[in-house]
Amino acid sequence: MEKLPLPSDEGGCRLAEGRSDLALVSLDECEVLGVEEQGDDRPAWDSKIQYVLAQVGFSVGLGNVWRFPYLCHQNGGGAFMVLYVMLLLIIGVPLFFMELAAGQSIRQGSIGVWKHISPRLAGIGYSSCMVCFFVALYYNVIIAWALFYMGNSFQYPLPWEKCPVDLITNQTVKECAASSPTSYFWFRKALDISDSIDQSGEFNAIMTGCLLAAWAVVCLAMIKGIKSSARVMYFSSVFPYAVLICFLIRGLMLDGAIDGIKYMFYPKLEIWGEVQVWRQAATQVFFALGLGYGSVIAYSSYNPVHNNCHRDALMVSGINFMTSVLASLVVFVVLGFRAKNIALKCVQTNVATLAQMAATGSSQHWWPWFNMSDPKSVELQEYREWYGHYGSMLGSNITDCDLEREMSKGVEGTGLAFIAFTEAMALFPASPFWSALFFLMLLNLGLSTMFGTMQGILTPLMDNFRALGRHKTMLTVCSCILGFIIGLLFTQKSGNYFVTMFDDYSATLPLIIVVIFETISVAWIYGADRFLDDIEVMLQWRPPVLYRYLWKYVCPLGMMGLLAASLLRMVFKRPTYTAWDHSTGSETSLEYPDWALAMLSMLIIAATLPVPIGYLISFLKNRRSLTTEEAERPTEHYTKCNSTEEETNNHHSAQNENNSQHHSTFLTRSIEHYRLIPQREDAEEEEDTLV
Repeated sequence: MEKLPLPSDEGGCRLAEGRSDLALVSLDECEVLGVEEQGDDRPAWDSKIQYVLAQVGFSVGLGNVWRFPYLCHQNGGGAFMVLYVMLLLIIGVPLFFMELAAGQSIRQGSIGVWKHISPRLAGIGYSSCMVCFFVALYYNVIIAWALFYMGNSFQYPLPWEKCPVDLITNQTVKECAASSPTSYFWFRKALDISDSIDQSGEFNAIMTGCLLAAWAVVCLAMIKGIKSSARVMYFSSVFPYAVLICFLIRGLMLDGAIDGIKYMFYPKLEIWGEVQVWRQAATQVFFALGLGYGSVIAYSSYNPVHNNCHRDALMVSGINFMTSVLASLVVFVVLGFRAKNIALKCVQTNVATLAQMAATGSSQHWWPWFNMSDPKSVELQEYREWYGHYGSMLGSNITDCDLEREMSKGVEGTGLAFIAFTEAMALFPASPFWSALFFLMLLNLGLSTMFGTMQGILTPLMDNFRALGRHKTMLTVCSCILGFIIGLLFTQKSGNYFVTMFDDYSATLPLIIVVIFETISVAWIYGADRFLDDIEVMLQWRPPVLYRYLWKYVCPLGMMGLLAASLLRMVFKRPTYTAWDHSTGSETSLEYPDWALAMLSMLIIAATLPVPIGYLISFLKNRRSLTTEEAERPTEHYTKCNSTEEETNNHHSAQNENNSQHHSTFLTRSIEHYRLIPQREDAEEEEDTLV
């Protein structure tokens, strides 16, 4: 384990290839020590704004548009937001800052960073690469869905506005009549889904073509490394904000928008007593910032050494949270409009039924006082007030039209975007325009996150394998081809169920485990104080000591608690998935079969196995090298070396204690006069063995 190196600026003394033993020397001493300058051929960001857009584009993804609003929707609105902000500040920001600082300091991908801290920790980086690969497989499928919907948005009326008619019976298709036009289009036209994960079926040809197009876009954007992907980021990272603002302005003009906002911000503090809500909030913080993927480390590794990564951590975290709030406002405004329309249709249906009852000539004392001859003129509040007085006297054919009940019917994950949101947009004037705009926004959000995910795979591999680094284009193309071939699993009729499996299990537990190892490695193995010392040299000011306690105690305990809660949930509740029953036109919850449980277990094991394997390989290598050295060295020579080493170690120990007590005298000049150079291990051995 070696102290984190600080790469030199151009023109300074460079870190020798393959060395990790370092010393701070002044620039004036470089010539004396005979260290030759080497050019830094590592790519770099063209500007700070380019880097910020890349980090924001990666962290702000599809989860901000549908997962965060759904969690607010289901878990107490404003109360969930307060809980989320609290966990973001005490867990999210410190861990995000830690990854940014590690990547910027060492200037390597995730594998190189943890290997440099200790060779036995290299498996952490490989686990991050595995998780990134699993996520990229199914994430690009969601981009393919967005491409499919965007292509179908250029027609009027939209194909999901009305149920199709069966050409044989000349009646509405039963599956659509039993559900809704948007649900039918999603499950039958887009996915052509089977009734369970056991029924695989053939490939969906149209969705396979969309997946090929999605991988082609990713490949073309990534083919030249960060230079090509960064240019795409200027559009893909900024465009979604313009669309969200347009949707918010348009949505505020809709009937029911204020009701949706009230529902969003109304706090239900009793949910704080539920462990499940804490688990969901912590998981959302975890995934919102992209912790553990290695992409944050990869992006920050292209920064100049003195970049203020602490400010970047606060800024990107703040932008991420504000984006989630903005997306939630848009979603709740639109859901409020949708709920208001459903409630008004309910009123019209019930008033029409009452009018038929009145036409029979029966007279009742509970007849409504509003005009039953024109159901559309009846206000929702007026109907609910009447129903509150006489509802208990009515039959089952007259129902309450509760706006809040319609709002509480949440649609999780992809259903929020592809069912609930599309249903609301179909009611917009000029609906094709708004639909195309919405799915173009989803496409850009997905691509910007996908670029970061691919960077988390490619950068560590190119940094640690020179042959791959010399063939960046070929590595990128081959990775995308492999991703497309494996991704065909998700384009069969049961593909949506595999997307759910990968989303729920291939990333969640492995990433939590990876981040736990990361935090322990930095805070305990390397040392939180040493890490803060490195950051102080890098930033030229020392971060607050609060980070020491957060990294050493709060973050590891919080992550371990999240891991325990997730594991207990899996143990005591058999994993389930939501399936579509075409006969009833409704969703049902089914348990995963045994082979599917074995598959998801293999996904978790495959993603976490590199950590112990990396430790074991490094341990065996060290043991073999020690055995070889002992066999080659003469006995008397080895005895003298021990004696000398003991004295040298005592001398260095006393010197380190003195340096820790007088830290201000460690650097005799300002930091600008110092650069890192490699120490020659062979020369040290000659001194140690000199008689």
